[in-house]
Amino acid sequence: MSDLSRHLPLSARPRVDESGVSGDWRTAVADVVASAAALEPTSAAAAARFLAVAGLDREFAGLPLAEVATAVRTGSRRRIRVLADALRALLELAGDRAVAIPPVIGGAVALYASTRMPFERRAALSGTAVHATDAEWTFGRGPVREAPAREILDFVLGLSDTPPPAPTR
Repeated sequence: MSDLSRHLPLSARPRVDESGVSGDWRTAVADVVASAAALEPTSAAAAARFLAVAGLDREFAGLPLAEVATAVRTGSRRRIRVLADALRALLELAGDRAVAIPPVIGGAVALYASTRMPFERRAALSGTAVHATDAEWTFGRGPVREAPAREILDFVLGLSDTPPPAPTR
């Protein structure tokens, strides 16, 4: 029986320290809010819209975004859903402006959002792997669809109707 277990997918992995793995995304959410603050929203309405889309308006209505970032960083645990909402709000606020998105945040949100998007969007990516050409993340299986991370995130977060280009055969 012990010989068989060596060939099972999970038992053959090399041992690594996983003590730092957590489901708490508060630091990442705080980084996204800080990025929004750095964009200097042109009005209080733009900042309020960011907080509403990010789902943070009930807790932090009326506060400057820099203070919200600090409060989130030192506050309670945040789930990946909150990170996805915050990143969507950041991309919406940024519009055509470039925004630096760390690969860990972009990849985690892309994977999470790809499982939550409407059926039509999931069908567009079905049976393919999606690879960010400017970041180190890929999700899915099959022929590879490649696009910049921002374009992939725009599609999976519902900000664009254009999926990553289909693989050429």
